[in-house]
Amino acid sequence: MQNRITQLFGIKYPVIQGGMVWCSGWRLASAVSNHGGLGLLGAGSMHPETLQDHIRKTKKATDKPYGVNVPLLYPQIEELMEVIVAEKVPIVFTSAGSPKKWTKWLQERGILVAHVIASSYFAQKCEEAGVDAIVAEGFEAGGHNGREETTTMSLIPAVRQATKLPLLAAGGIGCGQAMLAAMALGADGVQIGSRFALTQESSAHESFKQLVAGLREGSTKLSLKKLAPVRLIKNEFFNRVNEAEQRGADAEELRLLLGKGRAKLGMFEGQLDEGELEIGQVAAQLNDIPAVEDVMNRLISEYEQVRHDLADGANFLF
Repeated sequence: MQNRITQLFGIKYPVIQGGMVWCSGWRLASAVSNHGGLGLLGAGSMHPETLQDHIRKTKKATDKPYGVNVPLLYPQIEELMEVIVAEKVPIVFTSAGSPKKWTKWLQERGILVAHVIASSYFAQKCEEAGVDAIVAEGFEAGGHNGREETTTMSLIPAVRQATKLPLLAAGGIGCGQAMLAAMALGADGVQIGSRFALTQESSAHESFKQLVAGLREGSTKLSLKKLAPVRLIKNEFFNRVNEAEQRGADAEELRLLLGKGRAKLGMFEGQLDEGELEIGQVAAQLNDIPAVEDVMNRLISEYEQVRHDLADGANFLF
């Protein structure tokens, strides 16, 4: 399954594991890389010394390409970037900010750069900044999301029209069928978060994983739009956020309500009532907690099977 994404990153399959806060540690990233995808460490929930430790453990656990996701709205960005360069990380995915500030700096140090966006306008900004690849993330996603609320099915064709850069689709992708659909719309590969958050190697708390495995449609909602939009599971904390947003709370009130360490409390420590629980809409389709190897095998076999079935049935489609 060779294409521009596999060639760019030196991987077997055009499957990138999202660098999710509190889920994407060295065990998850190295497992995805070892099974043909590109594993990413989630620097958004790591202090510089923690990131350094995870990078070193990843390098011991795999000899395959791996990377680091850096949300640019988090503190200590300069220190994180210095660690990344010192440890010779080959690939960086930046998100939640402008690609202009860090792309050239990283590339000058031999690092490939992909940037996450949620509109064709910012895809063009990525091209101007000279990124190596773009991740177009639709409204369905769980992490830092676009305020435009454009779905993946609408976003990918628009971004494909706006840029010729290698393109990854993200948001609502948790199976091989969705992977093929995204590529039919113009993507060169996919970035998958929620499905990998629900694996044995994910560093998320077991209680969080079990909760997500039991979610149904409508169990999540895009929230905190006046800060940095994230999709939250509906729990007690979400109810307070929702009430505040419904009555028009400003960004400062929402910031105080969020406080510090809220995502860690829920996703990493397993406090399911008061924690900030981020997950994508696709979680409603996930009801197991398999090993990464099983997820990768399933993704590729589903992708190949549906592609074969569509080819066999082509004469009946028109």
